[in-house]
Amino acid sequence: MSYLPLDQYQRKWIFTHQSMPVPAEDLEAIKPMDQARSAQLWKDNISAQSPDAERLSSSDWPMKSGNWAAETVNWMSAWESDDEQLPEEILQFIDWQDDVTVYFCYEKYNIIETKWSIFKKYWKNFLFYDDGPILIARRRSEALWFADNGQVKLGKRD
Repeated sequence: MSYLPLDQYQRKWIFTHQSMPVPAEDLEAIKPMDQARSAQLWKDNISAQSPDAERLSSSDWPMKSGNWAAETVNWMSAWESDDEQLPEEILQFIDWQDDVTVYFCYEKYNIIETKWSIFKKYWKNFLFYDDGPILIARRRSEALWFADNGQVKLGKRD
């Protein structure tokens, strides 16, 4: 099996926290990958040598400034608001169908697979941990790189 049961996921609380609980039927679509699968996806799609976003090398695609729009988007103000929707600039940039498989990559051994519709609906839960996670999708070039300063970079993977 390449997924951990959500009950065994060390950050399960971000999806079950009483202030923002994800309903049980949607929890089924939030799939933490086991360490081996996470490491392989990270190696193939983020970095072959760096274990997290803080230690990416200049040869890794996220570190190439040409892959990112010059302007960043403030996600923190939307996260702190009562509005449940992702910032409009992100929704305009990402034009994916709801059933697209996405990977929310916290670091090499901590990646969650879900659908774009689930991420859009519960993005605030995913961002309880905002230490440089990168969102990518299967067979899509667009990417989002969230920073703990409340900004997100909009970019394209090469």
